[in-house]
Amino acid sequence: MPSKTLARPPIQVSETDADRLFLLIDRAPADRSGLREELERAQVRPLVPASVVAMNSTVEFLDDAHGETRTVQLVYPGEADIAANKVSVLSPVGAGLLGLKAGQSIQWPDRDGRLRALRVLKVSRG
Repeated sequence: MPSKTLARPPIQVSETDADRLFLLIDRAPADRSGLREELERAQVRPLVPASVVAMNSTVEFLDDAHGETRTVQLVYPGEADIAANKVSVLSPVGAGLLGLKAGQSIQWPDRDGRLRALRVLKVSRG
C-alpha cells in the first residue's frame, strides 16, 4: 500500500515481533496495510528500546489528518477493539506506527488511500 517513493523514517522491529508478524501476514488473505513492506525495510534486532513502538506497546500519537492526539495499544488482530483503544497491527494506522520511536513521523495512507501524517509523541510498554 505505501509507495516506495515516499521518504519514510528508519524503523526497528524485534526479532520476535518480526517472526510472528511475517507468519501472521503469510496466513492472512491479503496484506492491505503495507505491513510486509514495513517489515522488509525494518532493522530487525534481538531487542528494541522501550521508546520504539512494538507489539503491545501503548502509543500516543498525533494524527495530523484529524488534528487530534490519540493513545492506542498496538495488538494482534484477534485482540483489536477500537472501543478499548486497541488497534490491530494489520490496520493502516497500526502498520504505520510499528517500529517508529518517540519524535518520529511518517506519511501513511489511510483506508481510503489518502496520506496522513502520524507523529509518535510517547511510547510505553506494559
